[in-house]
Amino acid sequence: MEEARKLAKVIIQNSNNPKLAWLIFNRAALSAPHSPPPPFRSIPPIVRILVRAKMFSELSSLSDFLLSRRPADSALLPALFAVVKIVAGAGHVGRAVSIFRSVRTRFPDRQPPVSLYNLLIESSLKRTSDASWLYRDMVLAGVSPQTYTFNLLIAGLCDSGCLQDASKVFDKMREKGCEPNEYTFGILIRGYCSSGLSFEALGLLELMKKTGVCPNMVIYNTLISTFCKEGKTCEAEKLVERMRDEDGLAPNVVTFNSRISALCDSGKVLEASRIFRDMEADDAGDYGLPKPNNITFNVMLEGFCKEGMLEEARGMVESMKRRGFLSNVNSYNIWLAGLVRNAKLSEAQSLLTEMVENGVEPNIYSYNIVIHGLCKNGMVADARSLMNLLKSNGVNPDTVTYTTLLHAYCLKGKVTEANNVLIDMKKSGCNPNTHTCNVLLSSLWKEGKVSEAKMLLQKMDERCYPFDTASCNIVIDGMCRTGKLDKAVEMVGEMWNHGSPSAALLGNLGNLFLNQEKKCFPDLITYSTIINCLCKDGRLGEAKKSFVEMMERKLFPDSVVYNTILHHLCKKGKIASAFQVVKDMERKGCEKNLQTYNSLIFGLGSKNQIFEMFGLMDEMRERGIFPNVHTYNIMIRCLCEEGRTEEATHLLQEMLEKQTLPNTHTFELLIKAFCGIGEFRPAQEVFQIGLSIYGHKETLYKIMFNELLVGGEILDAKLLFEASLDKRFDVSEFLYKDLIDKLCKGEDLESGHAVLKRMMGCGYVFDPASFLPVIDGLRRTRKKHESDELEKCMMEMVSRCKDGSKANKNNTESNRQRRDDMNGTAEWQKIVQRDDGSAIAMRNLKRVINGWGKNMHG
Repeated sequence: MEEARKLAKVIIQNSNNPKLAWLIFNRAALSAPHSPPPPFRSIPPIVRILVRAKMFSELSSLSDFLLSRRPADSALLPALFAVVKIVAGAGHVGRAVSIFRSVRTRFPDRQPPVSLYNLLIESSLKRTSDASWLYRDMVLAGVSPQTYTFNLLIAGLCDSGCLQDASKVFDKMREKGCEPNEYTFGILIRGYCSSGLSFEALGLLELMKKTGVCPNMVIYNTLISTFCKEGKTCEAEKLVERMRDEDGLAPNVVTFNSRISALCDSGKVLEASRIFRDMEADDAGDYGLPKPNNITFNVMLEGFCKEGMLEEARGMVESMKRRGFLSNVNSYNIWLAGLVRNAKLSEAQSLLTEMVENGVEPNIYSYNIVIHGLCKNGMVADARSLMNLLKSNGVNPDTVTYTTLLHAYCLKGKVTEANNVLIDMKKSGCNPNTHTCNVLLSSLWKEGKVSEAKMLLQKMDERCYPFDTASCNIVIDGMCRTGKLDKAVEMVGEMWNHGSPSAALLGNLGNLFLNQEKKCFPDLITYSTIINCLCKDGRLGEAKKSFVEMMERKLFPDSVVYNTILHHLCKKGKIASAFQVVKDMERKGCEKNLQTYNSLIFGLGSKNQIFEMFGLMDEMRERGIFPNVHTYNIMIRCLCEEGRTEEATHLLQEMLEKQTLPNTHTFELLIKAFCGIGEFRPAQEVFQIGLSIYGHKETLYKIMFNELLVGGEILDAKLLFEASLDKRFDVSEFLYKDLIDKLCKGEDLESGHAVLKRMMGCGYVFDPASFLPVIDGLRRTRKKHESDELEKCMMEMVSRCKDGSKANKNNTESNRQRRDDMNGTAEWQKIVQRDDGSAIAMRNLKRVINGWGKNMHG
């Protein structure tokens, strides 16, 4: 006994030197071939040392040695059970169960303690096959399971989604004489709730009461929370009443948080706010209401932010500061996300500084929220600067940080900068993941850099990044973009058959997909890509075949897939087929959305079914779907083509009243329609409306000028062209050559000459043929000197054009960009506030409708 104690002491003293501890133990206890089992006292310390040092081969030697001894020694079995217990407790469940199996094989007639079974089952909950074997072995060994044992098994099965098996174990439990307790019911109820079977869970509550087990607050809160999340508020309210009246349990803050969270998730933030204010009231306790906690405040803050109620959110933040609830990084992150979601990016950046000042260190998630917002709004340089700042603050960027920045560069088409981010990422020791590579891969395909994309795929394979379905979808999309649609379709088939595309299909790239364990099967995005490309290629029959195949594979189409087919059917004029698709779409539970209606309206427009188009617009409004500029443009185009310009103008008025901002195409349709029937004055008024909204936009001037010229309004066209020259517009798409020609042929040679000189004086490079009508006119009037001078200028222009000079574009690019930034991208709210904006637009529009518009067809 004394020797055993000394050996254990020496082993413990050398625990920091595992190899020496093992050497001492081995020599003292295991060296002799027929030596007795080592003393029990020394087993636990040496096993702990071996496990901590991951010396698993030595651990196997020890367990094999113990298993080879004669079973007569009374300390042998406890020693083996101790090994199993320590190994399982350290998290090496597979090894522990393996040793235990060997023990049961070696000593089948010995009963392990129930506590050891419980420990192994609890450790094996995620390994359901091991847990099942342990329970069966327990029964065979004659060890009576405890209620705790069954609770463990039920919890493991529920967590694995095996509810039927969990229910069977629950029934078996009562057969074995183990009465379920409140924890048993709680585990099973939570399992049903997690699987969306809330009413089945409620049935368990009834059974619980029948068996005499009283529900506790946790069970009620689990059920109430589930009903709230599922929008079953009546059932949740009944449960609250029941817990009060039948079981005498007062709802606590967790109960109320569930209700408030459910209301916020369903967009009923004001209703949630009323409950919150009642909880905050001084007399809340008199009515049995708990005081809000940090979670309550966070839920309300997030609810306000999601609904864009920033003023209410600010008030909540101030209240949290006063009460000391804005003191942790999670609360700050909710407010950061709210600011970013509502485009308050500078305020979000300031909040990061405020956090540090208040002693709350931003974590990487905090920085990622702001970086994502900056990138989403195109402020990539600011995002890069913020990433440098977080590095200087001692926070290391993670994969999400780098991937967000890389994605932003890819969206801007800056593949070189994106690649630099990838290099920087690897230098910092942050390994890219599959998603990172997919972002860059997608960008390369879209940019048409096929060879670079293939090189990236090979690098992914070399670095053992697993390819996923998203990777395959990117390759399929790339094939479609590069005209290899048939190969893309073939690749989908091979993904189903083999879980990956073949080497024969992709060449060497096929091996990359074949050499991985994870299989890549098609999903909705795969079929959406293929169906869209087939439809674009005019292969509607094959698109329908892919659609049917998708359904057969239990991949049910979403509105994106349906709308893709609808769009192309309507484009082809197959309206009857389109409406059949809509019926199928609604039967499958996919609601019509704006894109659906736009496609149908476009299809009806191609058949001049204007009455039906207006009917669809009425249906849209009834369903709470509001037409966008594309919807209105389709309607306006059809009305204009039918000569119903007055109705088209009324639609423009409706757009302005509904604050749907018209685009330049809207004005182009109306201007062309008016000019086409010779109504130039209302066309000019529509042009003025466009200017009042967009400012002096080059496109509007071009449209108006060209239409005036084609319509024979030469003088007005000339004045508008001169105004365009004054504004230094790019006039390459203006019919200036026709203007000069018409002026010269219309006995106004002087004006044609003046326009030509004006263009040269402004430094424009233009079509040298524009000189010819003026030169011919000057020769006819015997102005040889002037015609010769002009001919020299023409030859210089020819030379400049041959040299590829872009003076015209260069001279006007910066002016146009500046004007577009100031006017073209103005938000509707800014236009409404302009004195010369929507007010003038509406006044001018009424003049069109009430004035010339009435006599257009007379």
